[in-house]
Amino acid sequence: MRQGMLLLLALVLVLPGQPNPPHPKLQSTLWVQTSALWPSLCRQAYRSAEMQLDEALADNSWSAMMEQASMRGLRTMPPALIVDVDETVLDNSPFQARLIKTGGSFTAAAWAEWADEANALPIPGALPFLQKAAMRGVRVFYVTNRPHELEDSTRRNLARWGFPLASDEDCILTLGETPEWGSDKTTRRRHVAANYRVIFLFGDDLGDFIPQPRRSVADRRHMVDEMQGFFGTRWFALPNPVYGSWERALVGNRRVNAEEREKLRLRALDERR
Repeated sequence: MRQGMLLLLALVLVLPGQPNPPHPKLQSTLWVQTSALWPSLCRQAYRSAEMQLDEALADNSWSAMMEQASMRGLRTMPPALIVDVDETVLDNSPFQARLIKTGGSFTAAAWAEWADEANALPIPGALPFLQKAAMRGVRVFYVTNRPHELEDSTRRNLARWGFPLASDEDCILTLGETPEWGSDKTTRRRHVAANYRVIFLFGDDLGDFIPQPRRSVADRRHMVDEMQGFFGTRWFALPNPVYGSWERALVGNRRVNAEEREKLRLRALDERR
């Protein structure tokens, strides 16, 4: 018996240990960084907007915001467009890669450190389109949920690559910049729409286009179905499989531990499709 126990102990010590489970962001980050389709889809979004640009400028009733449909004075307003920043004009996949390689997870401090480097590369297609739009007289506004403390580093990053940045007004509208500017971007979009005819919206998250109270997966799908006429003409979505409000919807928009989160994710899988 003793010899058997010793043999079992020896096998345990000799056999290699089980590999650690992969980081939850590994597959999606690899897709962004290595897939041939990710940059193609990004360029496709901006090229689609470029194809609409002449019409959007010529038609002074054209707007990407439903609130402007019956707005007085819309036809005389100067044109503008609204873009999100992260994963819409700046690629932060290297930040995710760092977390994966170190086994870390997102923290506000780590994110602030990355943002302060001002090293994020332009999303494919974003820079040439926004430069062209600005040359045509379109004011570019960056509506981002980066906290206000990161506005200067965000500006440095955008300026580094030559993104259009207005010098006569604040064009980077950050989270918490005013008491009314919470994570739902509606108030900031309306701030722009008060003085400009907003011709296009760009983003990688549903909240970049519509109000984002806590909604279920089914509600989100239904809302998008109702607004299909806007996508590809006035609204342009960028691919982001790494993170977003879709993840929160999967867990009922509440805080859960890792084990519960994994259970809810598996439950959301549909084997019938």
